[in-house]
Amino acid sequence: MTNWILIIYCGIITFFTRFSMIALLKKEMFNTRAREVLSYVPSAIFPAIIFPAIFLDNTGSMVIVGNPKIIAAVIATIIGVISKNILATIFSGLFSYWLMIFFNY
Repeated sequence: MTNWILIIYCGIITFFTRFSMIALLKKEMFNTRAREVLSYVPSAIFPAIIFPAIFLDNTGSMVIVGNPKIIAAVIATIIGVISKNILATIFSGLFSYWLMIFFNY
């Protein structure tokens, strides 16, 4: 039972530390330069999340040759740049990846 108490306690602490940043900080606290710099944070974090999923296999080795995820990512990027539609980007990447998996690329 102590494991569950520890998990709940960690969840509460995590929630309140994140919630306090949202609830206590006001937009007026930051000047325009700070807001401009912080607007780039999601764009900087997104590749760090996506890169391992595309280029690394289950063992953590880099896989470049014969990797259908790379081709699907390129197709999704092209569709995203052309269409400027996030759903079209997601579905084109998924569909192209599934087709390559299905036809054993």
